[in-house]
Amino acid sequence: MQENTQRSRIGLVPQIVAGLLLGVLTGWLANGSAWATQVGSVGEILGGLFVGALKAVAPVLIFVLVMAAVSQSRHGTATNMRPILVLYLLGTFAAALTAVAASFMFPSMLVLSGVEAAERSAPGGIGEVLRDLLMKLVSNPVQAIADANYIGILAWALVLGVALRAADERTRALVADLAAAVSKVVRWIIRFAPVGIFGLVLTTIIVEGFRGIGTYVQLLAVLVGSMLFVALVVNPLIVFSQIRKNPYPLVLTCLRESGVTAFFTRSSAANIPVNMALAKKLGLHEDTYSVSIPLGATVNMAGAAITITVLTLAAVNTLGIPVDFATALLLSVVAALGACGASGVAGGSLLLIPMACSLFNIDNDIAMQVVAVGFIIGVVQDSVETALNSSTDVLFTAAVDQTHKHG
Repeated sequence: MQENTQRSRIGLVPQIVAGLLLGVLTGWLANGSAWATQVGSVGEILGGLFVGALKAVAPVLIFVLVMAAVSQSRHGTATNMRPILVLYLLGTFAAALTAVAASFMFPSMLVLSGVEAAERSAPGGIGEVLRDLLMKLVSNPVQAIADANYIGILAWALVLGVALRAADERTRALVADLAAAVSKVVRWIIRFAPVGIFGLVLTTIIVEGFRGIGTYVQLLAVLVGSMLFVALVVNPLIVFSQIRKNPYPLVLTCLRESGVTAFFTRSSAANIPVNMALAKKLGLHEDTYSVSIPLGATVNMAGAAITITVLTLAAVNTLGIPVDFATALLLSVVAALGACGASGVAGGSLLLIPMACSLFNIDNDIAMQVVAVGFIIGVVQDSVETALNSSTDVLFTAAVDQTHKHG
């Protein structure tokens, strides 16, 4: 009995770190051996099952949780969504400005000739991105859940939640019980995070490795450096403006308990259940975080704004195109707005690079080569980007929640 109690005291983060180290060690021992393929397949299955389970449960979780929260809430209940949305947009724009400054201070070059472009269509302009976001609002609810369209899921959950306010007590209790049941399933899945992380790290080392990254060391340094600066300097300043006390305990908690899993899943959508569990652990208002967390996975994209800006300016620098302050500011606005439409899956921000490149009249073929460069370095870039994006969802929600609790 005492042994089981001792095990339960071992937190999830230490278990994840253990899984990470074990994955690195196993991958290092297996790499280049006769059984590397078999070990890699095991890692791929373990990691794929974990990420797949998170992605599968996240749309259902959001739908029932938001619907239950709205149906149970009383008229006039404050959810503080407006200040959270303001922080999301402010943080994303500040990240784009940071990326512009870093790119001017440390200009990067790309090797564009001979790079195979990614064969995926990118949006033609910011208008198309915004139009797609609006169209997602009226998506079929079943299709929205199947496609993990969180804008559509939120819209239908809010509408049905408001409609269910008029239902009798037993019906609303049933919806609340359903939300509790799905939340319990999420907790079961998250318990397997150490095994999932082990599999993801093992697969990365054996299958992907870090081939091709050496060519773009400086580009990666600018990208990762900008993201770390936003995570450890810009975001704490924004949080301090809200809570008026040392922001770093909250910042580091979010990075540790949300950013770590997001780094390895490389999907803001897959990390939604993790963020929900963290928000509950922090004692945040459920009516607030049940909406702000999935919304943040769609529109709070500081890391994506940095990726779009840095890679676009690297292409501009490579082609010798002069950039003035006004154009750089416009690029920050476009990158911030475009990032809001970035998909919550691995590599989603890269497809918005051609849109930003169009500001400088860069040919689409060249722009898609820049996208391909992004995929080459994506094993690092996308991991850090997602960790920043996803952890900031909880961070800004917590900042606003604490402000209104103590205000």
